[in-house]
This record gives sequence, structure tokens and C-alpha cells, in this order.
Amino acid sequence: LKAGGVAGVCVDLILFPLDTVKTRLQSPQGFRKAGGFRGIYAGVPSTAIGSFPNAAAFFITYENVKSVLPHGSSSYLSPATHMVAASLGEVVACLIRVPSEVIKQRAQVSPSSSTLRILSHTLYHEGIQGLYRGYKSTVLREIPFSLVQFPLWEFLKDLWSWKQSHVVDSWQSAVCGAFAGGFAAAVTTPLDVAKTRIMLAKAGSSDASGNVLAALGGIWRTQGLSGLFAGVVPRMAAISLGGFIFLGTYEKTRQLLL
Repeated sequence: LKAGGVAGVCVDLILFPLDTVKTRLQSPQGFRKAGGFRGIYAGVPSTAIGSFPNAAAFFITYENVKSVLPHGSSSYLSPATHMVAASLGEVVACLIRVPSEVIKQRAQVSPSSSTLRILSHTLYHEGIQGLYRGYKSTVLREIPFSLVQFPLWEFLKDLWSWKQSHVVDSWQSAVCGAFAGGFAAAVTTPLDVAKTRIMLAKAGSSDASGNVLAALGGIWRTQGLSGLFAGVVPRMAAISLGGFIFLGTYEKTRQLLL
């Protein structure tokens, strides 16, 4: 819990500006109208509050599921174990992440409004379900992401450990995490764009229904391939750096605590 929480807070706060740029590039009104480079830390209180419990919930689930399933470098079931553990971890973590993400993204494209004002506006007009707008699309983004990132991270750590004949250091784990995260970020960007559009859509609009395929289809028809991969560069940069900080900090903190 502590290792995951510390890792989550570090990466979310350090890389927040890149996340804001990515969100504004993906927003329907476009980068400039969404705020450009102004108010780059808009929405950071929401992230600061949700980051620790979100990351802690993921790693508690991930490590516990992994411990009860067959795993280890010699097991052919190891990649499947990491996939199942990461997927279940994301489902649990999204219960905390999605409300934080909804408020954060709406603040990022409305830098003149405070986080508290956006929260009260969302609750007044949409109720609690408004805070969970995009839960399905977030899970549908995170599970494919985790299916790519975590088995790749574990594989790279095992390969590096085998090459040097001892378990990887925390910085080596961080390098593996950066590579795995960047690759996973690139291939799942269209799902991230769809999730952003659903979370930012006005209540009652077609995107607000949460239909991921419809959102992807709408983006394809209006903006083509470039629209589906909007924000891919800052997303890859943020998640590569995030993978380095997040997974490296997690390993280091866990080593210190254990």
C-alpha cells in the first residue's frame, strides 16, 4: 500500500503538465481553446487527492492476485498471471481513479474554473453517476494497456536479471518500466482519446452515453487517423517517464520497507 501510494503521488505530480497538454490536444474544442499552455496545473488538487489511494489499490490487488496464481520466470503461465493480476488491479483502481480523472480533465480544459467548482457543478447537474462517466471506457483503456505493459515489464526484468545473473536494481526496473510504458501508451492512444471525449462531453450528448466504439467512430469520421492518435507524443513521453518514476519508485520503496 505504501510503496504503490508513494509511487503514484510522485509520478502524477511530476508529470502533470504533460498530462494537461495531452488532454487539451485530445479535447473536442482543440488545444488553443482548451487553454493552450495556460494554467498547466489546472486540476492538480483532484490528482493529488486521488493519486495515493488509486496507486495503492492497484498494487495491493496486483501483488495479491499474483501471489495466488502460478508465476515465476520458469513458468509458462507467468505472462498470463501478470495479465490477469494487472487487469484486476485496474478494475479496482478505476473505482478511485475515474472520479478523480473526470474532475481533473474538466479542470484541465477549463483553467479559469476551480477544481471545487467543477466538482460541485458535476454533482449538481449529473449526480454521483456523473463522477463515474467514462468508467467503462477507462477500464477498456487500462486493461489493454496493462496487458501490454506489465507482462513486458516483468519479462524485461527477468531477461535483464538472467543476463547479469542477479535480480535487477530499482533503477534497472525503472528503465524496463519506461520502455514497457511507452510502447503500451502508443498502441492504446485511440482508447485514451475516446475516454477523454466521453469524460469531456456535455451531458445528454451522444459521447456522454459512454459508447467507446461510437466515440472512436465519430473521431475517425471527423478527424481520421490523426484524431485517433491525438496527443500520442506527450502521452508516450509522460507514460515512459511515468513508467520510469512509478515502477522504479515502487520497487525502491518496497525494498526499503521490506
